[in-house]
Amino acid sequence: MLKTENIKTIIVDLDRTLLHTDKTLSAYTIKVLNECKKYGIKIVVATARPFRTTKQYCDLIDFDAIVVSNGARIIYRNQRTDYGICLRSAEYLLNKLKHYPNLRITLETGDCAYSNLPIEDYETILSDDLVGIANDEGVLKILVHIDNEETLSLVKNELTDDLYYTIAHGYLMQIMNISATKWNGIKAMLDICNCSPNETVYFGDDQDDIEPIKMCGVGVAVTNGIDDVRNVADYITEANDADGVAKFIEYQILKKS
Repeated sequence: MLKTENIKTIIVDLDRTLLHTDKTLSAYTIKVLNECKKYGIKIVVATARPFRTTKQYCDLIDFDAIVVSNGARIIYRNQRTDYGICLRSAEYLLNKLKHYPNLRITLETGDCAYSNLPIEDYETILSDDLVGIANDEGVLKILVHIDNEETLSLVKNELTDDLYYTIAHGYLMQIMNISATKWNGIKAMLDICNCSPNETVYFGDDQDDIEPIKMCGVGVAVTNGIDDVRNVADYITEANDADGVAKFIEYQILKKS
């Protein structure tokens, strides 16, 4: 079992990790995470989601800090720090991508999402002028739906040196400022909160979670996570739909029998 006194911060991913598949939180999970405050443990969320779709969970769990949009935005109390895509790079990439027919592109400004085509199960504002929106509102992320390796290669070849990408859910290409990684966002947040990575537990399931799992003092994968995440984790807990994160916290960190 873990030494409780060594754990000062718990960081959780949301989708397919803390949340059930239907995007809900169980009363049990809410109770366990909020109870951590009694033990002086900080609770932080780190997610690829933008803040607008994360806020509903912040109303249920008293998070101490929030890392959203893969580290492109950090929120701590009344302080917000953004690591967005340079406007010049956003304009260049968007102008290149609009020449590929039927390519589904979403622009995340942090406050709104705009897309050139309708996207199932993702609420966006349709627009045929993503470049104009980038100029007006700024860009945290550009999302591209990847249907095959050829499309991935085409988009990769258009990326400027200050951009990088990750693949989520096996098909969603997330393009961001090279500084806006989930781990960089977590590091910046830990510095702001005066917390040490060595005294931190991280829970995750997907590609963006590999580096935080490796870099934090304890890395935990849910059993429904991808193989690459489970292979680098220190521990594997039960699946998201079985409240694996909350169970690990209750029995391994809070040490309730």
